[in-house]
Amino acid sequence: MSSSTKQLFTPFQLGALSLPNHLIMAPMTRSRANNDGNVPTASTAEYYRQRASAGLIITEGSQVSPQGVGYVFTPGIHSAAQVAGWKKVTDAVHAAGGRIFIQLWHVGRISHPFFHNGELPVAPSAVKPTDVMAYTANGMEEIPAPRALESSEIAGVVNDFRQAAQNAKDAGFDGVEIHGANGYLLDQFIQDGTNQRTDEYGGSAENRARFVLEVVEAAAEVFGADRVGIRLSPTGNVGGISDVDRLGTFSYVTEQLNKLGLAYLHVIEALPGHSMAAKPGQEPVGPYLREIFDGPFILNGGYTQETAEAALENNEADLIAFGVPFIANPDLVERYEQGAALNTPDQATFYSGDDKGYIDYPSLEEAEATEASPKQDIVNY
Repeated sequence: MSSSTKQLFTPFQLGALSLPNHLIMAPMTRSRANNDGNVPTASTAEYYRQRASAGLIITEGSQVSPQGVGYVFTPGIHSAAQVAGWKKVTDAVHAAGGRIFIQLWHVGRISHPFFHNGELPVAPSAVKPTDVMAYTANGMEEIPAPRALESSEIAGVVNDFRQAAQNAKDAGFDGVEIHGANGYLLDQFIQDGTNQRTDEYGGSAENRARFVLEVVEAAAEVFGADRVGIRLSPTGNVGGISDVDRLGTFSYVTEQLNKLGLAYLHVIEALPGHSMAAKPGQEPVGPYLREIFDGPFILNGGYTQETAEAALENNEADLIAFGVPFIANPDLVERYEQGAALNTPDQATFYSGDDKGYIDYPSLEEAEATEASPKQDIVNY
């Protein structure tokens, strides 16, 4: 066994948590929440319980307020019913020996009046997203230009994240990840293509980073910084998000985050050839952020076991987050460790809304018991 293979399956200290391995389950929207209140279900608890051998589970994005909703069947963490639903999830994961963070989410402009009683979604500035549609109960709908948040409203949104962190603590989570990626609200504040404000939250990189830092600090007040992480996507293009100097902007953000003693920085920067990879001519930013950030650094974006091991061995990251492989393989850690074949993911059921393609993928033990272990067909986020 190579040193990189050993590293992937060895323990790691992540902030306040001791992880048994270097494999992180990436946050992935699965659209299985009860649409009456956006509450996690019993199947949600089973889904995460099955995957408890991950070094750390990071849940799907969960809205911090009704204002943060942008998709049907996605869970929140702002009501008593949602907290109770998530408590069943954390209890199940902990009983199976796992560790679990919740991803705190506000979609900002990537939403639709359908979710807001006819009112416009909010954003740093009234800049309409491109190349995306809203998925509502009426199907796919065009997203309008959002409403710019008033300066006086921003403190309230920060407090929504603070309260969501407290709700997550009450629900038994081990910590929280702040969703600052994929063109959602925090990302919209960071990048100058979507942030055209002239107040203290716009203009310079320092001002554009202010909201993000306030959100992270609010969560840290609740959990302690060593139980708070953040996810960034410095070369992402969702919704047409852009910045004239992404390297400079995200370097500044990372320098400031570096001062807070966070549990980790989680960067999505897909490997070449992946659907979420940087556009031709875009320079990777992740390696520069790796140099800046002193704490644990997680990479995500199209990794296989082999490329993950190579990234760890080359000190490109401390941990690797896997997406689709964890969807199709509840026991992904064991399969990788044993060199076993992987289940084939069924993309048609990624967001289908029922248990098929959610909690019915067989474990290696179950597959061997029925002598029906499927062929290896690796697909990754």
